[in-house]
Amino acid sequence: METSNDQSVVGVQNYLEKAAQNLKPVVPIKFHISSRTDAGVHALCNSAHFDIQRAPGKPALNEKQLIYSLNYHLKSEPIRILNVCRVTSSFHARFSALSRTYIYRLLMGCTHYSEVPVFEKDLCWAPVGGCLNVTAMQDAAQFLLGTHDFSTFRSLNSETPFQSPVRTILQADIQPSSGFLSHHYQRRGLEFWELQFRSRSFLYRQVRRMVGALVAVGQGKLTPHHIKELLERKDSRAFPPNAMAPPSGLFLKSVEYNKADLDTTVDPGE
Repeated sequence: METSNDQSVVGVQNYLEKAAQNLKPVVPIKFHISSRTDAGVHALCNSAHFDIQRAPGKPALNEKQLIYSLNYHLKSEPIRILNVCRVTSSFHARFSALSRTYIYRLLMGCTHYSEVPVFEKDLCWAPVGGCLNVTAMQDAAQFLLGTHDFSTFRSLNSETPFQSPVRTILQADIQPSSGFLSHHYQRRGLEFWELQFRSRSFLYRQVRRMVGALVAVGQGKLTPHHIKELLERKDSRAFPPNAMAPPSGLFLKSVEYNKADLDTTVDPGE
């Protein structure tokens, strides 16, 4: 899980809880987010759960009412509620997740940051040099698949002593992609690529470190086999200095649950 431990920072959760207070709950509403992200990281889709206690005599709000009301009070922020469903009291947005999928957007073909399309500012990473050996990166990504001790690929934080460094990477793909309005500037020779990772959970800044190491392979600074060696070192200090990818290109794509946990037939009283 990409996470920030500084809870004083204003983030999505704060805006959600502020909007929810307009529902006039008996007690303040607290949102439990499935995945917290670093500043500068984006979410195409995230999930959260919350409990709402209405005043005596007030009917339970239905899903459409919740979506409309929350979005109305979020309209000034780049946050939108896409869907709402009732869940059982045992459901937890973070701990009930089966997996999380992140994508990282790379832009190739830029020899200088000024060549990044203005519509893509802070939404991708254009590594220095412009070109990357994608085949070598794809070969290197295969070493990340499966269950490993990812100590080398995590940044240290206050949770480190209490958290197992073992994670299972279910997917590590690198595929060509498209940019916003990219068909209008094809002649500029720019190429967008997406690195996609799926796991039940990730360590602190693990995805950004994996991307940075793969880009180093693409630049020829590391060989694909170096990724295996970094895993075997099991030491965060062994990670190449200044190689971590910036947050701007990282997106939480989705959080996956068992469909039975999202059964919308749960009675409002549960």
